[in-house]
Amino acid sequence: MEDLFKTHIRSKNILDLNKSYLLAISGGIDSVCLGHLLFRSGYSFSLGHVNFQLRGKESDQDEAFVRDLAQAWNVPFFVKKTNKKQFMSSGISTQMGARDFRYQWFDELLKENGFDGILVAHQFEDQIETVFLNLLRGTGIEGVYGMADKRGNIIRPLLPFSRIQITGFMEENGYAWRNDSSNYDNDYKRNLLRNRVLPTLSEDFEGGLQTLDLSFKRLKDTGKAFFELFETWKKDHIKSENDYQYLEISAIKSMPGRQSLVYYWLRDYGFSYFDVQDMLQSIDLNVLGKVFYAGQYILNKDRDLLILGKNDFEWDPLEIHLHDIEMNTKNLKFDILHLEEKFEIVKSSESAMLDLEKLEFPLLVKKWEYGDRFIPLGMENEKKISDLLVDLKVPLIQKKQVLVLWSGGKIAWVIGLRISEEFKCSQSTKKVLYFKKI
Repeated sequence: MEDLFKTHIRSKNILDLNKSYLLAISGGIDSVCLGHLLFRSGYSFSLGHVNFQLRGKESDQDEAFVRDLAQAWNVPFFVKKTNKKQFMSSGISTQMGARDFRYQWFDELLKENGFDGILVAHQFEDQIETVFLNLLRGTGIEGVYGMADKRGNIIRPLLPFSRIQITGFMEENGYAWRNDSSNYDNDYKRNLLRNRVLPTLSEDFEGGLQTLDLSFKRLKDTGKAFFELFETWKKDHIKSENDYQYLEISAIKSMPGRQSLVYYWLRDYGFSYFDVQDMLQSIDLNVLGKVFYAGQYILNKDRDLLILGKNDFEWDPLEIHLHDIEMNTKNLKFDILHLEEKFEIVKSSESAMLDLEKLEFPLLVKKWEYGDRFIPLGMENEKKISDLLVDLKVPLIQKKQVLVLWSGGKIAWVIGLRISEEFKCSQSTKKVLYFKKI
């Protein structure tokens, strides 16, 4: 195994003889095996051991055993004693709490001592267990990726090596190790896989775990192809504008694999696979105005579009005084135009030209409210803003962000949509207050 280990390290360029590493060591067979291989291969490393004191004397004996190894190898030894109260937080298992605590401490040691990486002794069966657990959690195609040889500061030199190979190396060389009695507690899901499921697969199916590993690698290649396809699809179909993302429903109406494509677009914003499933069902059933929430994000199924945006729009009422006019504020730009003869009215929903003499200061910019009404340009009677938004087919996700400009208790402009008939410019207008949405 030693020769295979050296060949693997060289071929993957995982370790460097000129660098220094921190070996996360428990005293168990895998981490002790890795320590011996590192020592025999001439690598520079230190040992990091956490005593969780979960197994009484056994935990202290593990610590003493690892301390003796450090002396035998003549390498620095770091130890951290803790208890369950210090590493447990609500809602997670003892195993996960211990894992998080351990990695956090190892990361601190790395930064304090300038190590070039943290070595952990995950091996072949650990990889198979991880993939199984990922798939059982519903992680999808990424679940078959398992653990990488190297990711960030974490390095796993033993991933290709099986428990049989590791045990053989240790026994052939007469090396001792510690057995953790908690590894046989099948209340833990990983232990259940390790002690019952995987041995059965190895014994009752030809090829056993090796065949599984080959299948996982093929699926991993398929996953890589899918994600390349996804990036191309995303570039072609997801459009971004004014803090919103848009996807035309026609692009996914009958597309094969659409649920996975849409899921990988939305998952980074907190949406689940089941959210996407429900949303696609609303498309198939032609349900209008369907809305999904995920933290600070909102997804709106409008008529022909899926619209993604933030659900945290806030606007404090803003007063505009006459002496403020020649400056910009928030997302409005405004200025006074002095008119002497003919002028041309700018026709744009993003801007407004209002007769300055009809306005009453201070003006007020605030979010619209249900019941607000005004007389839209070109009309004689009042109209509710809510009805205007329906007529203009403003998507639900954007309705919440509509602002209005008030003057003397009347709405002068539904910003970005329509000005009021009462404040429009005419041929007798001498001064124009020009607003532009920016």
